[in-house]
Amino acid sequence: MEILKKTIREAAREIGVVLDDHQLRQFMRYHRELLFWNEKISLVSVKSDQDIPIKHFVDSLTLVPLLPSRKIRLLDIGSGAGFPGIPLKIAVDDLDVTMIESSRKKASFLKTVVRELSFDHVTVLNSRVEDIIRNEGYVQGFDIVTSRALFKLPDLIAAAAPFLSPGGVLMAMKGRSADDEIELSARAAAAEKLTLQALHRLVLPVTGDMRTIALYVKSR
Repeated sequence: MEILKKTIREAAREIGVVLDDHQLRQFMRYHRELLFWNEKISLVSVKSDQDIPIKHFVDSLTLVPLLPSRKIRLLDIGSGAGFPGIPLKIAVDDLDVTMIESSRKKASFLKTVVRELSFDHVTVLNSRVEDIIRNEGYVQGFDIVTSRALFKLPDLIAAAAPFLSPGGVLMAMKGRSADDEIELSARAAAAEKLTLQALHRLVLPVTGDMRTIALYVKSR
């Protein structure tokens, strides 16, 4: 476990995120629950020792330096095993995080992790996105909306836009190159009054995997 903690701490530092001992212990508990549940319901594919700490934990943390502030409402659509919502909450405790997950079993896992890590201001919604949109309490209720590789970008824009408050930001997490997808999404973004603000390209520590984060701002 000490090697795992060191891997997460050093890789996080490389992307500009400093984790203290308490946060590292939370990641260890999260890691333990993830492996335990993964044998039952296949949450993630684990092909190497670097997959969970780097390709899931640290990859999720790449959003931290881009957050406009610490006390914001963040929506994670299609959270699955908790990425990026749970790592973000571990790194930034002030975040108010809502995770939407349609799978009952995966939602049960997420609720277990929330309870095990004693999180405040974290909500798990076991529902489909299109059903949540009908709830006026969530419409335009979030400063940040994100999703990790669940949707093609035009579909993510359509799913995320109703939840963004005016001035809110969609953080779209993509792989090596998202240029073609972004170009094809221009019409969808314009229809939802979203403007591409910035593209952040980075290389994950240890694995060298390429990542692109596209930031879209909703007009006020």
